[in-house]
Amino acid sequence: MTQADRLEAFIRGIPKAELHVHIEGTLEPELMFALARRNGIALPWTSVEELRRAYDFTNLQAFLDIYYKGADVLQHVQDFYDLTWAYFQRAAQDNVRHVELFFDPQTHLRRDVPFETVMTGIHGAQVDAEKRLGVTSRLILCFLRHLPEESAFDALHLAVPSFRPWIGGFGLDSSEVGNPPSKFKDVFAEAREERLPIVAHAGEEGPAAYIREALDALGASRIDHGVRCTEDDALVERLAREQVALTVCPLSNVKLKVFPDLRAHNLKQLMDRGVVVTINSDDPAYFGGYIGDNYLATAQALGLSQDDIVRLAKNSFTASFLPDDVKRRHLAAIDAYVAAAG
Repeated sequence: MTQADRLEAFIRGIPKAELHVHIEGTLEPELMFALARRNGIALPWTSVEELRRAYDFTNLQAFLDIYYKGADVLQHVQDFYDLTWAYFQRAAQDNVRHVELFFDPQTHLRRDVPFETVMTGIHGAQVDAEKRLGVTSRLILCFLRHLPEESAFDALHLAVPSFRPWIGGFGLDSSEVGNPPSKFKDVFAEAREERLPIVAHAGEEGPAAYIREALDALGASRIDHGVRCTEDDALVERLAREQVALTVCPLSNVKLKVFPDLRAHNLKQLMDRGVVVTINSDDPAYFGGYIGDNYLATAQALGLSQDDIVRLAKNSFTASFLPDDVKRRHLAAIDAYVAAAG
C-alpha cells in the first residue's frame, strides 16, 4: 500500500461528524431524474451528463439557480425520505457517526409542498439511519436570507410548536451578498426562545463583518464557512479565544470561486491560529465530493499531517451540539482508531 493509499484509508476510516451539509444539496443527478420521472416533472436538462456539465458555477448565485430548480422534484414524503436515506448511506461509507443536517423549508413551501411532508420524510430517514447505520443526527432549520424576514417567521411558526421535538437548531443560509445577518435579527430573537442552538452562514462570499453580525445580532454559537474572517485579525483572535467553531467546506469554496484552488485555502492557517476548524461537504452532489473527499483533497493540497487529520476529526465532535458525555465517547473512539492504525 502506498503512502497515498494509507492516507486515504486513514481519512475514510476515522470516526467523524458532519456539521455543514444541506440535505437538498445531496440530490445526485441520477436521483433527481428518477424522482422527476416518478412525479411527472419535466427538467430543463435532457440527461444526467448534461446536468453535470451545468455544474460549472462561477459564483454562489449560479449554483443556487440550479439548486432550487433541482429541488422541484421533491414533492412527497417518500421523495424526502429517499433523498435523506441516500445521503446517510453515503456518509456512513466515510465513517460519519453524527450529522447536523440543514434543510430549507421555504424552498419547499414556495412550491406548496406542506411542511409536514418535508419533516416526515427527513425524520423517517433520520430514525432509520440511527437504527440501521448507527448514525445519529440533528436537524437544523435554515432560513433563506434572499427572502423577506416575514417568510422566515412563517417557517418558524410552522415548525414550532408542532414539530419542535424534531428540530435541533436554527440556521441562516442562501445568497449572502447584500443580505446581512442583521436583516434577520427579529426572527432569530424569537427562535432563541426555543433554547436551541443557532448557526449562520457568514464570511463565505460576504465580508468578515457578517461573521460579527451573526455572533452578536443573531446569537450564533457556530459559524458556517467563515473563511473570510482572516480579513479581520481581531475577529480571528476572538474566534480562537471564544472557541467559536467554523464549519469549513473546502471543495465548495473552490467550486464557488471563494479560493482559486485548494492550495490557496486558509484552513491550515486558521488551525495554526487556534481557530476550531471542521471539514464538511456543504452540497456534495453539486461540488464534487462528500466529506471524505473533502478531507482527502484538503490534506493533499495543504500537506496536512495525520495529527492535523485527527485534530479536525476531534473538532467535528467537540463543535457539535451533542451532549458532553456522547462527545467524550466519540473522542475516545478516535483515540482507539488512531492507536489501532499505529
